[in-house]
Amino acid sequence: MNLTKKIPILIVLLTLSVACGPSEKSKRLMDDSKKTFGTIPEKMPGSEKDTPERVALGEKLYFEKRLSANDSQACNSCHNVNGKSAGVDNLPTSPGAFGKNGDRNSPTVLNAGFHLAQFWDGRAPNLQAQAKGPILNPIEMAMPSASEVEKKISAIPEYVDLFGKAFPAEEKKITYDNLAEAIAAYERTLITKDRFDDFQNGNHRTLNSDEQKGLETFLSIGCIACHNGPLLGGNSFRKLGQVNSYENTNDKGRHNVTKNPADLFVFKVPSLRNVALTGPYFHDGKIPTLEEAVKKMGHLQLGKELSSEEVNSIVSFLKTLSDKNRSN
Repeated sequence: MNLTKKIPILIVLLTLSVACGPSEKSKRLMDDSKKTFGTIPEKMPGSEKDTPERVALGEKLYFEKRLSANDSQACNSCHNVNGKSAGVDNLPTSPGAFGKNGDRNSPTVLNAGFHLAQFWDGRAPNLQAQAKGPILNPIEMAMPSASEVEKKISAIPEYVDLFGKAFPAEEKKITYDNLAEAIAAYERTLITKDRFDDFQNGNHRTLNSDEQKGLETFLSIGCIACHNGPLLGGNSFRKLGQVNSYENTNDKGRHNVTKNPADLFVFKVPSLRNVALTGPYFHDGKIPTLEEAVKKMGHLQLGKELSSEEVNSIVSFLKTLSDKNRSN
């Protein structure tokens, strides 16, 4: 057969290959993952009360360094959402307004409003409560009081106008509560979309064979005991070191909040959405790479010594959870 006869046949075969649907294995994996995790909702809880004016105010406040004692620090300083950044500063722990570092890794703000609570120890029940904390924290933004925040913002004419538009029905517009509510309204817009979403929604080609194998490994070895739900985490508290103890015992975790002995070394399970972009890892930021984090979690939580093949396979899947607008 000459080349001119071969070319049409090759085109037909290629067309058939592209047009064919998922294999039974891929289809079963799509169904299993959708049943296991579910998909991220289109809107966050509480967003029904968010107006465009309130979101715009919240976005401006999120980047406002004048919310810190020395005008050096904004929410975005530690939870960077600019460009390709994934809502973190990629530091083990973050420096505050006067240069001193906090004692915990700054978690991503992306999708945070879907979590059961905020902060590693869950001490804030929602985004509004979380937004109030760092501004008054002496290490972080170091403002002396809520009233001083209100006084400082009230002296800025632009904010007088913006708060008036965002909270038109309230007699006193610029309050610490309203400030936190506006920041939360902006944060409720920070919902990510990734290739795993596309896979769950029926596009089997968006995950290659290695990534699908990584998903199978993730499902089969027990990771889903903690990393479940649409965010693959963020919906429960678990002890770090369920089988083998974590070497850093300085941070008592949720026990600091509840004083319950059962909460010793218990932390909020982090979401794995965007995890490939948010290192270093763990509450103390002491684990530098995703590969090391996966291997260590297998040891600490499952009592398993994962092989290099298993680790690399899982990591290949975890990289599919990166927001399509932020991953390279």
